[in-house]
Amino acid sequence: MKPTVTNIWHFYRDGFRSMTWGRALWAIILLKLFIMFVILKLFFFPDFIRESSGGLDEDEFVSRELIERMAPVP
Repeated sequence: MKPTVTNIWHFYRDGFRSMTWGRALWAIILLKLFIMFVILKLFFFPDFIRESSGGLDEDEFVSRELIERMAPVP
C-alpha cells in the first residue's frame, strides 16, 4: 500500500513541478477549498444543534430528539 501512495505522490509532485502554472493552480485550489469550507460554513450553515439545545449538552439534545422522533405515535 505504501509504495502505491508514494508513487502517486511523486507523480503529482513531479507533474506540478514541471508545469509553469503549477503553483498558481495550487493557490487557486486552496483558495477555493477555503471558501467552500470556511466562508460558506460561517454564513450559510448555522449551528442548529447549539441554538436549539436550550441549555442541554449537544449530545443529550441529539439523543433526546432521536428518541422522541422514533417513538410511535398513538
